[in-house]
Parts: sequence; structure tokens; C-alpha cells
Amino acid sequence: MSQHLALISILVPDYDAGLAFFVEQMGFILLEDTDMGGGKRWVRVGPKGAQTAFLLAKAVGDTQIAALGHQGGGRVWLFLQTDDFARDHAKMTANGVNFEEAPRDEPYGQVAVFCDPFGNRWDLIQVKG
Repeated sequence: MSQHLALISILVPDYDAGLAFFVEQMGFILLEDTDMGGGKRWVRVGPKGAQTAFLLAKAVGDTQIAALGHQGGGRVWLFLQTDDFARDHAKMTANGVNFEEAPRDEPYGQVAVFCDPFGNRWDLIQVKG
């Protein structure tokens, strides 16, 4: 039996804001954007070549709107691993991604925390070895 994590749903205030960040600033690939009717879309984005993608979920209703940017409870909950930290950090910075700190070396690799425009905290990380 083979399994893998295919999609992670991430709340966004609207689909276009999600696409602007993930595709234009992060450099992710738009995998699918299907109109489901009634203002709902099935929008998938992901890093080039990754098995796991994000489903951009438009926040609807008070509970989901309140959860925007807090899906990780205020801590880093998403980890974008790269094979070239310096390249991706420079590209993301040039594209306006908001890094909360300067890159730092840790026993496990090079890392820097950034925040998406919705409030979610991420690690950009290049693992040692």
C-alpha cells in the first residue's frame, strides 16, 4: 500500500489574494483553478515538483474568518524545505515575502521564519546533510 499527503487546506480571505501570495510571491505553481459555482473554486497550488499541495479555502463565516492566519495557533506550522536556502531566501525577499528574522544556522540546518500576508508563520529551511 502506498500513501502520501496530497493536500493541506489553508484558509485565505479570498482566492485571488491566495493566488497572489502563493504564485506571485512564493513562486508556487498553479495546479488547478476550477469554478465550482456559487462563488466557490477548487484552487490547488504547490511548490514545483512537490507531492503535497495546498487547497486554497476561502474563509466563510465567523469561525473560519477568525481562524485566518491562526491555523497553527501562532507558532510556525508550515515548513518549506529547499535545496538552496540562499537562492530561495533572496528570491522570496525580492518578491516581498515578510521574513521575521535574519537567516540563522541551527544544528539541523539553515532556517528563517517568515509570515504569509494572512498571518501564518512558516520556516524556510535547508536541512543539513
